[in-house]
Amino acid sequence: MEYITLQNSELKVSRICMGGCPMGQYGWGNVQEKELIDAVSAAMDRGINFFDTADTYGLGTSERTLAKALAGKRENVIIADKFGVRVENGHTFYDNSPEWIEKALAGSLERLGTDYIDLYQIHYRDNVTPISDVVEILERMKEKGYIRYYGLSNIHQDDLEELSQYKGRFVSFQDEYSLACRKNEEDIFRAREELAVTPMTWGSLGQGILTGKYNKNSVFGKDDRRSRDIYVNFHGDKLMKNLQIVEEMRPIGQRHGKTLAAVAIRFILDYIPDSVVLCGAKNPGQILSNAEGADWKLEKAEVDRLKEISM
Repeated sequence: MEYITLQNSELKVSRICMGGCPMGQYGWGNVQEKELIDAVSAAMDRGINFFDTADTYGLGTSERTLAKALAGKRENVIIADKFGVRVENGHTFYDNSPEWIEKALAGSLERLGTDYIDLYQIHYRDNVTPISDVVEILERMKEKGYIRYYGLSNIHQDDLEELSQYKGRFVSFQDEYSLACRKNEEDIFRAREELAVTPMTWGSLGQGILTGKYNKNSVFGKDDRRSRDIYVNFHGDKLMKNLQIVEEMRPIGQRHGKTLAAVAIRFILDYIPDSVVLCGAKNPGQILSNAEGADWKLEKAEVDRLKEISM
């Protein structure tokens, strides 16, 4: 496994991070708690020490499942969590207020069964609370030992001016990025330089389309979010484009003896140096396939071809 130290921190993390959205057991089809717990164990066996979740994933279910999976192993891992998405009375909205941050953090700590969170991240900005207020409360929580460091998620060019005054405070940021979604590429490189933070990519397998398991006739049940048109990777022209990318990936995977998921992950690791790739998994087989993305390199010609086909 490959490791890096997140910017402005002492957090040494695996460059492959197990994403916790499927652990929420909502919107990903058939998901079994035992298989999720076994997947965490399989990840750790392969050297993955970095696990990302959020309080909104399954409204706390992801955090509780991760806590069960890490029972007795907490000191061996780095846990990243997120706050800022509230669900009340059937309504979902963003809230970065200091009052909500304190409440959200207390809830996450309880569900995770831990005294501290290694990396606490703003899931989405609410466009109301001044960033100075957010940083102030996060610093206070850091001083109390409830969090070790804090980071960002889903930020773009318009956010950089506001955030630049706190360069060196945040240690990381997340954004959607994969061979199936390169629309945020320029923002990712700019944020990395202007904020001095480590990039982390979510949606790194294009919600699964880059694993090669699906085709134009694949159908998802109503309990799977990918059945909805908003998940564009599985619908219309975008689906057909993604299937072309997958076909280009196949010979690369064969040459290296790697899964297609590993090729998709390796592209990001090679193309965005010193980055971390988040990829969800519902069972041990998926996490083992993802782990194959570590400890090898794509050839330059392969990177160039994948860049070309994914434009």
